[in-house]
Amino acid sequence: MIKLDNLTKIFDTSEGPVTAADHISMEVPSGEICVLLGPSGCGKTTTLKMINRIIPATSGTVFINGEDTSAMDTVDLRRSIGYVIQQIGLFPNMTIEENISVVPRLLGWQPERYKARASELLDMVALDPSTFLKRYPNELSGGQQQRIWVIRALAADPPVMLMDEPFGAIDPINREVIQDEFLKMQAELNKTILFVSHDIDEAVKMADKIAIFRAGKLEQYASPDTILAHPANEFVAGFVGSDRTLKRLQLVRAGQVMGARPTFVQPQQSLSEALVIMERNEHRSITLVNSQHEPIGIISRDVAWNHQGLCGEHYEGLHGIAQQHDDLRTVVAQMFTADSSWLPVVDDQGRLVGDITQRGITHHLGATYRTQG
Repeated sequence: MIKLDNLTKIFDTSEGPVTAADHISMEVPSGEICVLLGPSGCGKTTTLKMINRIIPATSGTVFINGEDTSAMDTVDLRRSIGYVIQQIGLFPNMTIEENISVVPRLLGWQPERYKARASELLDMVALDPSTFLKRYPNELSGGQQQRIWVIRALAADPPVMLMDEPFGAIDPINREVIQDEFLKMQAELNKTILFVSHDIDEAVKMADKIAIFRAGKLEQYASPDTILAHPANEFVAGFVGSDRTLKRLQLVRAGQVMGARPTFVQPQQSLSEALVIMERNEHRSITLVNSQHEPIGIISRDVAWNHQGLCGEHYEGLHGIAQQHDDLRTVVAQMFTADSSWLPVVDDQGRLVGDITQRGITHHLGATYRTQG
């Protein structure tokens, strides 16, 4: 856990004192990612750098797992915290294995231990150790170098990581890949992370909590959904954007919104049976499933009304399928592409477990506003 207690930084300049961070107080629970957001010059990077004393605080206290870090040796403190910056800082004359092993070697790890750790971390970011361990940084792409820079900060297994726009210089495609790999890694490693970003979409995707800064002050500190649904003031509302309700789509999974008792028919059932089920449930169409309970098509009310025979003889292809773990942004994109107001939802084995509708999505998103009112 990281706790900042009235952390303040005042710089002396030729024009007089400038307060870069003004009595910042917040707590980041163990195992969570907190993203620091705000415009340039708002104090977020200064706050981050005060935690490992790259910038000394004017006043206030930093606690890590309950320990006041002001009493710790600065070198020991920094070695116990992983630190990642936007500019890739690999040593060009060292192999990838040597780059990853820098801090473990300084901490006195045995060679077999830090070499095993380097291989383990390369595996985590989908880089084959047999291919990459002995390469040099200039033999890697920018995206690959950034992955090495991130895992180098993890090499000594620090409980805390500080990240200053680590993905900002990467092209959008590689950035999304690396973000996804980092989140998978975090789910396994459970680090406590403070992460500076300018990108609200990145923050919404990556954060458990978001801290929004303005002119050295902490304006709001809350979960992404709370900040998007209930911004604390006009500045926060303007910063997160007028489309903040749409941004909330990526915070919710299909499995949270789906109706868990989907209507369906099987190929051997008659169209008249399908019509009865649709009319009883006020549906315009129904999912057709096979013997493994996997969706294979749909029966529309028009088809069931105008034809006779079995469902397996009169069905059309699926408009789309949502996975339980898909976020609502992905689901809505499918709906719009298929010009459909609903989709069947399947589990990891492809079996039908629910259905999701546009109405259900808007009802779910609107619930927080109704509760607030």
